[in-house]
Amino acid sequence: MTQAACSDVLFIEPYYGGSHKQLVDLLVREFGGTLFTLPPSKWHWRTRVSALHFADTIPEPPKLCKTLFASSVLNLCELVALRPDLGKLNKVLYFHENQLIYPVRKQLERDFQYGYNQILSCLLADVILFNSHFNMASFLDSIPSFLKLIPDHRPIGVVERIRDKCSVLYFPLEPNLHHNIQIREQTKKAFNDMGINTTDSPQLDTTDVPQAGTTTPQLCSSRSTLLSQKLTCLLATPCLHILWPHRWEHDKGPDEFCAVLRKLLDARLDFVVSILGSHTNDIPASIQEVIPLLGSRLLHKGSVSQQDYWRILTEADVVVSTAKHEFFGVAMLEASYCGCYPLCPNRLVYPEIYPEECLYNTEQQLFKRLRAFCLRPTLTRANLQIPFDRFQWGTLKLQYKHSLHL
Repeated sequence: MTQAACSDVLFIEPYYGGSHKQLVDLLVREFGGTLFTLPPSKWHWRTRVSALHFADTIPEPPKLCKTLFASSVLNLCELVALRPDLGKLNKVLYFHENQLIYPVRKQLERDFQYGYNQILSCLLADVILFNSHFNMASFLDSIPSFLKLIPDHRPIGVVERIRDKCSVLYFPLEPNLHHNIQIREQTKKAFNDMGINTTDSPQLDTTDVPQAGTTTPQLCSSRSTLLSQKLTCLLATPCLHILWPHRWEHDKGPDEFCAVLRKLLDARLDFVVSILGSHTNDIPASIQEVIPLLGSRLLHKGSVSQQDYWRILTEADVVVSTAKHEFFGVAMLEASYCGCYPLCPNRLVYPEIYPEECLYNTEQQLFKRLRAFCLRPTLTRANLQIPFDRFQWGTLKLQYKHSLHL
C-alpha cells in the first residue's frame, strides 16, 4: 500500500508494472490518494482473482474518500459485491487495453470470461476512460459480436448502457528529461574527447527540465536540444541504430521484425539494433535464431534498467513496431519523443497518433523503409508532425483531475 497526503482517491492496480504502474504512480504523486497493488505477473490470474484479494486487504475508506480508480484488469463487479462500502464511491475504470479483440493464435484459446468481466465492470462503473479512440471504438464495436458467443438468453442493449459513460483520456507522456540532460552532457563530453565540435549545437540548460505539471514549451525546448545532439552524433558515426522496444510475445510481432532483420542482413546493409523488452523463459524462436546471426550488430537485448532504457532511446535512430495488438504504445511514443523516427503498421492505434509517412502496410514496405535509412541514416532526422502536446501531462492534468472528481 502507498499513501499520499490526500485520501480523496482510492487507487487499485492489480497489475502494477509497465504503463499501469507509470499511470497510477503519476496520479498519486500529483493528486495524492491511497494505492493498493499486486505485482505485475500472471495477468490471467490477476484478472480472475484479484478482486477477492483487494476485498480482504483494503480497509474501510475514510469519509473524505470519494473516488475509486482502477484499471480494467480488476473485476469491479466482484469487488463491489464483496465490499458494498466501496460501491458507494465514484467508480472510475481505466482501459489500458481491452480483451475483446486480443489476437489469439487459435480462437479456442480465448477465455470468454476475460472480456465478459470487462463488460460487466463497465456496466457498474460511473466513468469509463480509454487511452485512445481506437481502444474505445474497438471495445464498443466488438461487444455485440462478442456477446453472440453466448449460446442463448443473450443480453440486449449493453452497448447503449455503456457508451454514454465512455470517453478518451490519453496516457500522459512524461519523459525522463532529468536523465536525458545527463545523457546529453555525457554525449557532449564523448564528442569533445573524439575532437568533434558541439559548440554550434544549442546549449544544454538544466533549467528547462520540467517539474511535475509544467507546461509544454519547456518540454519542447528540452526536446529540441536533444534532437540537435542526436543529429551531431549521427553525422559523427553514420550507422543506423534500429530499436524494437516491446514485450517478447506473439502479439507484438517478433517473428515479423526478425524476418525484416534477416532481409537487412542478407542485403549486407550497415546497421545496429537493440531488441528491448521483458520476456519469460519461453523466448520466441525467431528471436533466439536471429540473435547469433546479428553478432556484434546487436547492441542491447531484453530488459534493461530505466537509466539504460532512456539512454538507448536517446541513442537510437528509428523505432519499429510490428504489433498485432496495441491500444496506445507508450514505448513507441517515448522513443519518438526522444528523436527516433517511428515506423508503425498502418492499423490499430498508430494512424491516430502518427502521420502517414510513419506508417507501412506490409512487411516488404517496412524492409524498404529501413533499407533506405541504412543507406542514408540522416533521413531519420525528418521534421515529423507528431502532436506530442496532446499526450503531455501539462495538457492532460486538468482532465484527469476532473475525472477523479477532485
